[in-house]
Amino acid sequence: MEPQLRRPTRRACERCGRVERWDEDATTWVVTSEDGDKLVGSPYCIHEWDINGRFAPFEEPA
Repeated sequence: MEPQLRRPTRRACERCGRVERWDEDATTWVVTSEDGDKLVGSPYCIHEWDINGRFAPFEEPA
């Protein structure tokens, strides 16, 4: 079997704290809510997402 492609489903900005999740239906990232508050971070931030070179997009099939 071939390796399977993994995609991140959640990401957080390391600068302002914005948190997003992948919405499969909308095929886009959406802001996450926690206790009724949206975790939008700063509108002026150039987001530095916590997905980096250590993320391994391929995994061996089980």
